[in-house]
Amino acid sequence: MDLSSANSTTSLKSRAARVAAVAALHADQVDREGRFPREAVDAMKAERLMAALIPAEFGGEGASLSQVAELCTTLGQACASSAMIFAMHHIKASSLISHGNEADWHRAFMRRIADEQLLLASATTEGGIGGNMRNSICAIEVDGDTCRLEKDATVISYGSHGDAILVTSRSHKDAASTDQVMTVFLKDQYSLEQTHKWDTLGMRGTCSDGFLFKGEAPAVQILPKPFAEIAAQSMLATSHLLWSAVWYGIAVDAVSRAQAFVRAAARKNPAVQPPGALRLAEVSNLLQMVRSNVIAGLKTYEDACEDSDKLSSMAFAVAMNNVKIASSEMILPIINHAMLICGIMGYKNGTPFSLGRHLRDAQSAQLMISNDRILGNTSTMLLVHKQDTSLLG
Repeated sequence: MDLSSANSTTSLKSRAARVAAVAALHADQVDREGRFPREAVDAMKAERLMAALIPAEFGGEGASLSQVAELCTTLGQACASSAMIFAMHHIKASSLISHGNEADWHRAFMRRIADEQLLLASATTEGGIGGNMRNSICAIEVDGDTCRLEKDATVISYGSHGDAILVTSRSHKDAASTDQVMTVFLKDQYSLEQTHKWDTLGMRGTCSDGFLFKGEAPAVQILPKPFAEIAAQSMLATSHLLWSAVWYGIAVDAVSRAQAFVRAAARKNPAVQPPGALRLAEVSNLLQMVRSNVIAGLKTYEDACEDSDKLSSMAFAVAMNNVKIASSEMILPIINHAMLICGIMGYKNGTPFSLGRHLRDAQSAQLMISNDRILGNTSTMLLVHKQDTSLLG
């Protein structure tokens, strides 16, 4: 057994637990006011979790994606918005690690993330493309050693609060909409003019407002690999897996509240089985299915990381799409089961069993890269891809 790895995992878990305790204290207020979870993000930085995925050679923890997913689940049980911000940050970090580790500027930037605990924001959506991040209208302009970009970004994840934003665009003004690059812009290299307010049903604390983005930076900050490769080999997979870990965390907390409700009823009348006990058994089964789905997806990803051809294969893309679809669709029935168990005490705000925030946050899961879009992509691949019919692969 690798004791250093075990100690690192324990350290990360304990630090994430301390952040989760802070996030939980403010979760309801963050949701109610639709404000950025500043206390939780400051705690992440104080616990030096922003570089969890960054390799040790650049000053990070060198954690695996599975370890980071565990942290997302821990945070998801406390505050879904805080957990989603943490997940999105590490999704951006994964792109740097996988596709910028041979470029001097991006290597130095990873060291800065670790040293300064920088928060990475994301601008992959754009007005006029219908939410398809694999298309861009805007184009990066490279003039000598300088690049410039203007983008009508309908959503920038916690854009006002990031220390840097990773932005997608066409690679040049004559490029096709799918010929894209991703560029890192530091906070002092861009301006944001707000165009849309993030006033949503759930995930309110992510504060993903829309902006007109205008940036100018050294051209070396453009990632050297095409965004098509970044998306296929790191971004889409890590998005589906870390988002699923967050959603699982939301569901875990909902079931924990339901279990506490049933136990309280059992203590009041030990001779009678509480009405919600059977539903609790049912929802425990559903929760285990989500957990198994996410664990299997993480294993598939980490096995594929050993072979770049696997990362770009249809089989891998279908598997990651299926993880996202299953996780996002299963957490809503789980939370609904928990609501039925807790009854009016789950329906009301301000009780130990309140589940309104969980239910609203979970509604976002099927919309973050629309399930319809993902199913459409999968159906196209299945026209030519032969399914693996074995159990163990």
